[in-house]
Amino acid sequence: MHDPPPLIDRGAGIRYPNPSAGSIPARRGAPRTSVGGVTEDVTISRMRPSDAGEILTIQRAAFVSEALTYGDPDMPPLTQTLEQLEGEIEDADGWVARAGSRLVGVIRCRETDDLLLIGRIAIAPDVQGAGIGRALLEAAEHHAHAPEAELFTGSLSEANIRLYEKCGYRITERVDNGDGTEQVFMRKSLDGTDDRTASRASSAE
Repeated sequence: MHDPPPLIDRGAGIRYPNPSAGSIPARRGAPRTSVGGVTEDVTISRMRPSDAGEILTIQRAAFVSEALTYGDPDMPPLTQTLEQLEGEIEDADGWVARAGSRLVGVIRCRETDDLLLIGRIAIAPDVQGAGIGRALLEAAEHHAHAPEAELFTGSLSEANIRLYEKCGYRITERVDNGDGTEQVFMRKSLDGTDDRTASRASSAE
């Protein structure tokens, strides 16, 4: 069974963009988290190799619910070692979300000339639903040069699918896993094509 949550592992040989230093400061309307009665702005910044330990902790916590949903305790996000993750980050692009000094979310991506491949997204369980996943997607999309983005999730991950649809992604392909579940591939135009198409359809109604 393939890894059902949002994870792009296909496309061997795809080049990774060279990430540059930089961060996106909290903006008006940016996500805010409230834990233990303390509310903090969330800041999005480039993923760094030094983030590996925190990323692994968040990843394992975030994917426990997916493992229960799919009955698969051995899915890659839960079995990946720190050494493997450190090696992956060295050559990868991605973004992390922090509430104060605490890392609360991460997204990884790869880019070809014509496609941004959105990889594993993980949000700390106690701040899920605060808009952090959407903010990470926006960061990856905003800094991409490709005209289109793609991600995939599992057919049982209904919350993921709803979120991606709200973010402008549309289902383009379903791949049968042979166990009653499917991989659901979704794409979004990053050059405004989807927005123009939706606008024309709305005007025609």
